[in-house]
Amino acid sequence: MTSKYRVVVAGCGGMANTWVGYALNRSDTEIVGLVDIKLEFAEKMAERHGLNCGLYTDVQKAIKDTHANLVFDVTIPASHFSISTTALRNGCSVFGEKPLAESMAECNAIVQLSEQTGQTHAVMQNRRYDPRIRALRGLIEGDSIGKVGFIGADFFIGAHFGGFRDVMASPLLLDMAIHTFDQARLISGANPMSVYCQEFNPPGSWYEGSAAAICIFEMSDGSIFNYRGSWCAEGAPTSWEASWRVTGSKGTAIWDGIGNPYAEVAVEAEQSGKFIKDYMRVESEVQATDNSFHQGCLDEMFLSLEENRHAETDCRDNRYSMAMVLAALESSKKGRKVDIVAFMNGES
Repeated sequence: MTSKYRVVVAGCGGMANTWVGYALNRSDTEIVGLVDIKLEFAEKMAERHGLNCGLYTDVQKAIKDTHANLVFDVTIPASHFSISTTALRNGCSVFGEKPLAESMAECNAIVQLSEQTGQTHAVMQNRRYDPRIRALRGLIEGDSIGKVGFIGADFFIGAHFGGFRDVMASPLLLDMAIHTFDQARLISGANPMSVYCQEFNPPGSWYEGSAAAICIFEMSDGSIFNYRGSWCAEGAPTSWEASWRVTGSKGTAIWDGIGNPYAEVAVEAEQSGKFIKDYMRVESEVQATDNSFHQGCLDEMFLSLEENRHAETDCRDNRYSMAMVLAALESSKKGRKVDIVAFMNGES
């Protein structure tokens, strides 16, 4: 019996193990090919997971030889555009690791090609599928705090990676901030309109590039999203999920990135003349699930194919999160506010 989804996995590094393991647990999915520029990596992946499939160094040949209809792109960011466009042109949908691509022009081209071919392209934004960020969104969607005016996210961690991040020009914004930016869009339901960003490299930093940044985004619902982050902040680290404060017309929602979110809202009783009002605490509803992070995102991607709809992290949507990163870099470079709508259209 032929499986419904015939998958070629492009990129056989460490992260690919998560994708391969997930696919092996689906009865409707078969891995028919492994691709890596170093064939020995594909060979080791096949041996590790007991796979009897084609091994390749070229994704197009892999697709044609195996009659694949889905490509997992788990390659390095610089290869995403090439892998994605090759797969889409050869009749495959694509589920890929972030980022969508490395430039706005490439992101736009992938979206256009997805629309032209009718093939799906969705991006792994695993942190959307943390049940606690979903609970924070629930507090906001449920009107607990009223109309949102401000979203703040602090991300401060002293991350000693070594390797390529230490020599990147913008390690924080390029490699990590996409998660927090995408989460801000998730909880607000709004898209970015403009950004002012200042990158810098604080004293004591072990990075060659700018390991810290402050960003101010104007969002489509009229709110302001403020991101403050550093990857060279020693002591008192935040969660990797950041620390959040969302203020609205009736109260404030808080999530420290570790526990469960909650809100404090003004008590409805008469409080005229009070300098500081009395508040009541509203607990969030965190849904217990076994399908969070990578698995939750992959579940949604496959479900979107089953239901013939765009996935939550479809390239059309993810393009806005990528625009936040790329426009922030542009703002820092030019020292001015950037109109993100114009930037996305190549006009900035």
